[in-house]
Amino acid sequence: MTDDLAPAVPDASARPGRPRVMVLFGGRSGEHAISCVTAGGVLRALDRERYDVLAVGITRDGRWVLADDDPDRWAIDGDRLPEVEDTARRVLLPQAVGDRSVQLLEDRAAPQDLGAVDVVLPLLHGPFGEDGTLQGLLELADVRYVGAGVLASAVGMDKHMMKLVLAGHGLPVGPFRVLLPGVLARDPQAALTAVKELGLPVFVKPARAGSSLGISRVDALEDLHAAVAEAQRHDPKVVVEAAVVGREVECGVLGGRAGAAPRTSLPGEIVVTGGGHAFYDFSAKYLDEGNVRLECPADLPAHVVERVRQVAAEAFEAVGCEGLARVDVFVTPDDDVVVNEINTMPGFTPFSMYPRMWAASGLDYPALVDELLALALERPTGLR
Repeated sequence: MTDDLAPAVPDASARPGRPRVMVLFGGRSGEHAISCVTAGGVLRALDRERYDVLAVGITRDGRWVLADDDPDRWAIDGDRLPEVEDTARRVLLPQAVGDRSVQLLEDRAAPQDLGAVDVVLPLLHGPFGEDGTLQGLLELADVRYVGAGVLASAVGMDKHMMKLVLAGHGLPVGPFRVLLPGVLARDPQAALTAVKELGLPVFVKPARAGSSLGISRVDALEDLHAAVAEAQRHDPKVVVEAAVVGREVECGVLGGRAGAAPRTSLPGEIVVTGGGHAFYDFSAKYLDEGNVRLECPADLPAHVVERVRQVAAEAFEAVGCEGLARVDVFVTPDDDVVVNEINTMPGFTPFSMYPRMWAASGLDYPALVDELLALALERPTGLR
C-alpha cells in the first residue's frame, strides 16, 4: 500500500463514556487472511456511537501498522483474500504498567499519540496470535483484551496438549497419536506401527494450526508420509487422529459475567454436501460455501443437545478459557458426544458458525461483540 492510500490517523481525543477499542488482526500465521476477514465483520458490527475504534494490522512479517477501518477493505473478493500491507505507519503498544497510550511511529517524524486504548480485540487465528504469544505481550503491557489468557490460548492451540488436558478432566476424546519433529524419518517403522494401531482412515493434522490448514485424510498407510509432509508445512509437530464415525457438531461458549458459569449456545451442524470435499477443509470453509450447509440449530434430540452443551461448558472450564470459545464435537450414531477440539478465537465473520449459533440462541452479531467487550472490560489485568 502506497503512502497516499495509507489510512488516516484517527482522532486521539478521549470521548467520555466511549471505550477505545483496538481491533487487532492479520499476523504471521497461515490464517492471516481469515483473520482479516474476521476483522472486517467485527469492524462492521462495532457501533461507532458507542466505541472509538482503532484498527491495527500485523503484517505477515510481524510489523504492527495503522490499518484501514473500512470493513469492505477486509472482505473476500472472489478468490482474492485480504492481506495487511506495510503502510510504514508503525504502531507501538504502551510501554509501562498504568500507561494505556498507543504511539504512531513514522520515518523521520516524532512519535504521534494515538490516545489511550481500553481494550484490545485480538482477532488473530493460529500461531503467533491465538496461541498465547500475543496474549503474553498484552499481559506485559497491562492491557485488557478479549478472549482466553496465555495458558488457555496455548493449550487450545496445541491439539496434543489440548487432548491431554481434556482427557485429564474426564472428557471424551478420540484416539490419537503424536508425531514429534523428525520421528517419521528417524524411526519410520515405529511411527507407522503407532498410526496403524488407530485403524484407517486417519486424519493427519498440524498440531498448532487452524482453519483446516494442512489437514489430510489418509486411507492407506503408504500415503502417510505425504500427509505428514503437508501438515509439517504448517507445524513440525503433527497429530494423527482416528476417524470418529459421527456428525460434526459445534457449540459456542461465552464466559459468564462476574465469575458466573459459562453460557452455551444452541449447537450447530456442518454438512458438506458436495464439491469433492472429503471433510470440512479450508476450501469448503471459505471458498466453496455453495457445497456446505450450516444448520443452526442442529437437528438433534433434546437430550443430545443438552449433552453437547454440557460437554462444551466443561471443556471451556477445563482449559481455563475466558471470553469465548467454540467447541467442536462428534455425535456418534449411539448419541455419544466426543470432543474434537476447542477453538479459543473462532472465525467471527457474520457467516461463521460461532456468531450464527449465538444468533440462533437469541444474541445477534452486534450484541455478541458488545458482550465480549463487556466481559473483557470487567476483567482485571494481571494474575486472576
